[in-house]
Amino acid sequence: MDQLALPITIVAPPTKRCSRCRLRAASHPQQGDEQLSLSLRPCRPRPRRHRPSNPNAAAHALALAHLDLADKIAGNFARRTTHSFDDLRQLAVIGLLKAAARFDGTGGRSFRPYARTYANGEITHYLRDHGFAIKVPPSWRDLYASGQKFLREGLPPHAVPERLGITAERWREIQDACSITVIALQPDT
Repeated sequence: MDQLALPITIVAPPTKRCSRCRLRAASHPQQGDEQLSLSLRPCRPRPRRHRPSNPNAAAHALALAHLDLADKIAGNFARRTTHSFDDLRQLAVIGLLKAAARFDGTGGRSFRPYARTYANGEITHYLRDHGFAIKVPPSWRDLYASGQKFLREGLPPHAVPERLGITAERWREIQDACSITVIALQPDT
């Protein structure tokens, strides 16, 4: 079998960057040249971009590790109120982030009970600020939330009191008490 022998020339330091690769190469052979030129010196590596370090990275990682707690707390509140689960979950995650930023871990304390307090507090503050305008008994709020859920599911309005096990008159009272909203009036300027 015949072997093909190509003359190889090692070129001094490269002069320009090849457009097809990241290595520097001597000028590519012209047509009619019968030699292969190689460069043994690779390009200088690009300096790594340094991202600024996040001072809260450890706290954020701690909060992200406990997202199941935020889901559980938001689910508990979503079942008892008319607010959506996603909105309440966001509030619970904000509570987790605040707890993680303030948690020091000394004294052998566990993070979950500490974070639960912050997440519950964040949701409770939101509900207090965006909730009912008048003091409504908790049982009425629960009945109202259940009734609104039945209505969203397509139950006819006249069937809601029967489904809740209350009279139609009591249902009207609960609706009147729970549907009052506060409107902030701004003075004309």
